[in-house]
Amino acid sequence: MFEQIIEFSLNHPLLVSAFVILLVLVIFNETRGATTGVTTSEAVRLMNRDEAIAVDIRDRKDFAAGHITGAINIPLANLDKRMDELDKYKDKKVLVVCRMGNSATLAVAKLQKAGYKGALRLKGGMMQWQTDSMPVVKK
Repeated sequence: MFEQIIEFSLNHPLLVSAFVILLVLVIFNETRGATTGVTTSEAVRLMNRDEAIAVDIRDRKDFAAGHITGAINIPLANLDKRMDELDKYKDKKVLVVCRMGNSATLAVAKLQKAGYKGALRLKGGMMQWQTDSMPVVKK
């Protein structure tokens, strides 16, 4: 089998190179976001101790279909215009929630640039929250 892998690699260097580059990018992306992300259990602990507020950056329709209790809905497209609504939470951790945890990285970067040093993303987003059987509120 090892010989087949080597033979394939020699016959298809572009495919192998593309695979290696994509693998490195995925690993880089995951490790880069790890420093600003929290798991669902960490998020619950932070919110229960009143150390964090949840900000849901999904659109209004998705938010109404189910969201974290007490979450503030500010869609990502409106974050720059509505960031002042979060001023009273600058001293708290701001837990950014999106659908799968990817879009939250951009929102966290914007918030940190605006002075929200405690901005964090929920790893896996609402998909992970629901997979972990955490409670949701529907409007």
